[in-house]
Amino acid sequence: MKNLALFSGILVSLFVGVGRVDAATRCVKPGGGSGCFSSINAAIAAASAGDTIQVAHGTYAEDVVIDKALALIGDNDDNTTIDASGKLNGVNVDGLHHPGLAHVVVTGFTVENAELEGIIVSNASDVTVRDNRVRRNNLGLDTTSGTCPEVAPPDSHAGEDFDCGEGIHLSGVDHSTVATNLVEHNSGGILLTDDSGPTHDNLISGNIVRDNVFDCGITLASHVPLMFAPNGNGVFHNTIANNESSGNGTAIEGAGAGVGIFTPAPGTAAYANVVIGNRLVNNGLPGVALHSHAPGQNLNDNQIIGNFIAGNGADTEDTATPGPTGINIASGRGPGGNVVGSAITGTVVSHNVIEREAVAVAVSDPAGVEIDLHLNDLVNDHHVGVANLGAGSVNAIENYWGCPAGPGGGGCSTVSGPNVTFTPPLRHRVHEHP
Repeated sequence: MKNLALFSGILVSLFVGVGRVDAATRCVKPGGGSGCFSSINAAIAAASAGDTIQVAHGTYAEDVVIDKALALIGDNDDNTTIDASGKLNGVNVDGLHHPGLAHVVVTGFTVENAELEGIIVSNASDVTVRDNRVRRNNLGLDTTSGTCPEVAPPDSHAGEDFDCGEGIHLSGVDHSTVATNLVEHNSGGILLTDDSGPTHDNLISGNIVRDNVFDCGITLASHVPLMFAPNGNGVFHNTIANNESSGNGTAIEGAGAGVGIFTPAPGTAAYANVVIGNRLVNNGLPGVALHSHAPGQNLNDNQIIGNFIAGNGADTEDTATPGPTGINIASGRGPGGNVVGSAITGTVVSHNVIEREAVAVAVSDPAGVEIDLHLNDLVNDHHVGVANLGAGSVNAIENYWGCPAGPGGGGCSTVSGPNVTFTPPLRHRVHEHP
């Protein structure tokens, strides 16, 4: 994380240094004066592309809208606050209404109390959101109905109607970084969607995402069917690395996973993403949940690698699992257990440590689909290491099942369901206990 923060700082320096020759540094402080603006939005309005805006410590009651390339740098997230009480968003990097927006940095703020999103980035490229504290946003959420009555076009963004948008939301965003932020006590944590365009090739890294109790910690969800997206759709080629996602989705049953990758409607696509090196604990749904809920979807080629997963909840509804679950890869099941989701292909599950779950890995997929699951520590003593809930097959050779003998040995986790290949097992753990 220190190296990542240093790298991001270098990016900010490079960003400022390679802009316009006459790029300016502007300042903001409470009350203004001495050449400084009294509001962040006023400084942005006066700025030109490539400028840097330095914001002194204090509290700024604003819905900050960024419509041009610039670096917005707070003194630090302990004492520089954007208080969006009674306003829609805390920070809006608005490429939706300003096409071609790119090269934006937002760092060093606490962003809190927005009715909708803490930080929303839409239809932009090369945006860095780092070292912020994003908390207590999505206040417009009606928790009794699970809806967001504050959402009203044209000021709202697609994808907000379910939970008011979550703490940080990327929609139609590419080649951007969300790093080393603390995201807590929002409805949900970090959300990547294709509501306003494809979201791809982004890095979500080193964040602490905790206690966002009405949704997932980190969500990759395709909402727009391809037939309704002439410029393309999908959430793909994103990397979710070295984050902690804990205590999310616990307010009601089935509220949220540690990391969720979802395709809810025909023609939606969330594929070729990598979930690597994360700590996913004590969330309301599984540590990692892949859900296909309809035919004609693309939930293929996602990789779940090198994560520590423990103490999460069971999956629910059409992707239900028989108990608390580490990873669930599921095509939804309709009445009578018939599969209603799409076949999920190319999934790789490797080098994960999964413990304190009733089921380490659950799979529900049509016949003829194979899930590759190797080199994991499935150390659920006397519980299920792999549960195949569908008719497909699970290639689960070379995993450690909690004892040298493999499934069926004393103290080992077990296998349930058909078509699970587990021989040969590993005789020793792949990883030391984290």
